[in-house]
Amino acid sequence: MKKIVLLLASIGLMTAAQAAYKDGTYEGEGDGNHGKITVSVDVKGGKIANVKVLKHTETDMIIQAPIDNMIPEIVKKNGVDGVETVAGATNSSKGIQQAVKNALAKAQ
Repeated sequence: MKKIVLLLASIGLMTAAQAAYKDGTYEGEGDGNHGKITVSVDVKGGKIANVKVLKHTETDMIIQAPIDNMIPEIVKKNGVDGVETVAGATNSSKGIQQAVKNALAKAQ
């Protein structure tokens, strides 16, 4: 019985760790390969609804892969945890992740 209670408590903590954010649109910046990357994050119903890259100085061809592959995953996972960077665009990917984290920090 004690193990079941501990298991349920652990699951409750994990669920609580999934952040519920304040609704609104938030901007954040991250460091890409060639400079700053600015994103906007739309939060609706406490979850990420959309992420958009507003400004960057990356090579368009290079940053497109992280935009196409990572942003849907960020929305799906409601954050950057567990979202892998894109090979060949690692610094741009990390810049997007950092920018999203910085935007979400404003939404807490």
